[in-house]
Amino acid sequence: MAGKAPVGDPVQDAPEVGAPQHAAAGAKAVAKSLRAAQQQMGVRRTALTLLRVNQAGGFDCPGCAWPEPGPGERHLAEFCENGAKAVAEEATLRRVTPAFFARHPVSGLAGRSGYWLGQQGRLTEPVLYEGEPGAGGDGHYRPVSWERAFGIVAEEINALASPDEAVFYTSGRTGNEAAFLYQLFARRLGTNNLPDCSNMCHESSGSALTETIGVGKGSVSLEDLYKAELIIVAGQNPGTNHPRMLSALERAKKAGARIITVNPLPEAGLERFRNPQTARGLLGGGTALTDLFLQVRIGGDQALFREWNRMLLEAEDAAPGTVVDRAFVEEHTAGFEEFAAAVRAGGPGRVLEATGLRREEIDAAFDMIRASRATVVCWAMGLTQHKHSVPTIREVVNMLLLRGDIGRPGAGVCPVRGHSNVQGDRTMGIFERPPAAFLDALGAEFGFEPPRRHGLDVVNSIRAMRDGKVKVFFAMGGNFVAASPDTHVTEAAMRRCRLTVHVSTKLNRSHTVTGARALILPVLGRTERDVQAGGEQFVTVEDSMGMVHASRGTLPPAGEALLSEPAVVARLARAVLGPGDTVPWEEFEADYDRIREAVSRVVPGFEDYNARARRPEGFRLPHGPRDSRTFPTATGRAHFTAAPVEYPEVPAGRLLLQTLRSHDQYNTTVYGLDDRYRGITGGRRVVLVHPDDAAAAGFADGSYADLVSEWTDGSTRRAPGFRVVHYPTARGCAAAYYPETNVLVPLDSTADTSNTPASKSVVIRLEAATTT
Repeated sequence: MAGKAPVGDPVQDAPEVGAPQHAAAGAKAVAKSLRAAQQQMGVRRTALTLLRVNQAGGFDCPGCAWPEPGPGERHLAEFCENGAKAVAEEATLRRVTPAFFARHPVSGLAGRSGYWLGQQGRLTEPVLYEGEPGAGGDGHYRPVSWERAFGIVAEEINALASPDEAVFYTSGRTGNEAAFLYQLFARRLGTNNLPDCSNMCHESSGSALTETIGVGKGSVSLEDLYKAELIIVAGQNPGTNHPRMLSALERAKKAGARIITVNPLPEAGLERFRNPQTARGLLGGGTALTDLFLQVRIGGDQALFREWNRMLLEAEDAAPGTVVDRAFVEEHTAGFEEFAAAVRAGGPGRVLEATGLRREEIDAAFDMIRASRATVVCWAMGLTQHKHSVPTIREVVNMLLLRGDIGRPGAGVCPVRGHSNVQGDRTMGIFERPPAAFLDALGAEFGFEPPRRHGLDVVNSIRAMRDGKVKVFFAMGGNFVAASPDTHVTEAAMRRCRLTVHVSTKLNRSHTVTGARALILPVLGRTERDVQAGGEQFVTVEDSMGMVHASRGTLPPAGEALLSEPAVVARLARAVLGPGDTVPWEEFEADYDRIREAVSRVVPGFEDYNARARRPEGFRLPHGPRDSRTFPTATGRAHFTAAPVEYPEVPAGRLLLQTLRSHDQYNTTVYGLDDRYRGITGGRRVVLVHPDDAAAAGFADGSYADLVSEWTDGSTRRAPGFRVVHYPTARGCAAAYYPETNVLVPLDSTADTSNTPASKSVVIRLEAATTT
């Protein structure tokens, strides 16, 4: 059955495979970081820039949202390998000029890989695409003035029959100030169409946590991790996605914490961490992190946590008052009796089938859970991107509620969000379903009635563009096309728009998938100085644990024509809404303190915003469940829930695929073609399959296959030309990188309640690779 390697780009299609590693970071990570930085920035610029990353008075890393230690506890090099790559790509000396666009038509750019596009350098001035020859244009992006660019956007938006025919997407890198202005502009226009990248990753976390504890954010701090007795890391790969988390896990481990890892793949960082900030990490063996590795079958997490909850109830029945925190349950929760009855009635069910684990593994983990007096559960997209993701996360909360592990030092929920400030954007009002209290405060501050009808999330935005109901797409950062599911449908939907606009620092795939007209508006990056009429400015961001702090760039801008994100939004708003709009957009652009003053009156927790943002450590936002065990739910209590246990059932001869990142990647940004920890170099089109499963399907290690996804409606989708890699995945499971495999996920395959694309549980078959 195995096919030959397809003909194509040899860099993309001919990966080499070696043995996976069993430790992360160390001296090699330092060398890779410095090499990547120096290639893009040069030696002097590298030193000046990297030493300001994540420092008080410096700038926040444009990569992940993992929090920094307090100012006195930060290392001189408070960044990871992928953070260094993110900074290097933003602070690069490479430039995309008008001559570049003159050489490369959009049709030609569309045939390039995302990696190639990203390597071309920083965008330096606005450009406009007006269509292909015969359709009003010449097929190229051409320079355009800022005034004309904003005029085009105003022209298109003001010609719409309804504000709801426009969509305003946001990436997590947007700072608080720009995010607040952006949502204000959209609501002044009259729409809540504010989809964001949360819709595609942690929306399931927010949905589950809002329902159960009343706050859609995590409840722990770094100090809680250091004090925890047990940390469960489920569906997450911090060694690649949030490497600085490994330092926190190492510190917790040295303080006595035990760590359970729940994951379909063994991950090097969770096996052993060689901390590059210590001699032992650089030169020695580092620290073993995981005490117990549970190689769960993809999508089996809900069944696993339900079984642990059943065992906790059973142990409590045998020894009343010794297992369940009765005082906490009675004083602070609702729904316990109904939950307990449902769990007991269900018994162990088919937990072994659902999880692929042995009974003794589940029991060993339970003994650790029962012995712990303070447990933190961390998770990422391995839990959030399934049809049953919301009930899965509710089950995690159930376990913590049983033990009283919400609002206790060293315990709580820890959804590890990815992109820097993705949480802050939501706090600032980037949400298609805003709470009434937020809209009331916003309207009172600016003297208008915000729209109350819910807007479109990411999936519904794509549907609306596909159906001709949305005609203008505006993206504040991000790479929407590459991040979204059902690639062909998404691209066709974008091409139906009259205008697509991307506010960006670098080229990406989305710039090549245009509406009838398209604009790219280049902006300052985090690394760059931001000087406005009111003087030098700073922005603020919120990390994944609710700390807000300042970010100040230090480098000169990459080009004289660049605007800041707040300036882009302010000028856009004035152009669209006209001179009569009463919001002081020009004042907001000139002095970001004015924006923060408005935020302090609209968003709870931001009182005295300007003063507190200037503290070296920033400030922590209030969190009722964590701070005082007060739960802002309808009942004023935390809620137990008891959804039916679900897990993917896979037909014989099929595999369950999860999409994931390589180590040379952050979200859709590809820094290189290697995945060092998994032993893969020089390419990305690989599918990791257990040797026994590959053999059963007739695919030798190194052979090539097409991945064909199968859906209950009878439809299929194909991703061609993947090298089969025999890899120690969970049996019956497979893994491959996105965005290459986004094509396999239908637009309508989403999580219940959250509508998040179900990219982590895709039923596939392997077919011999087609040749071209």
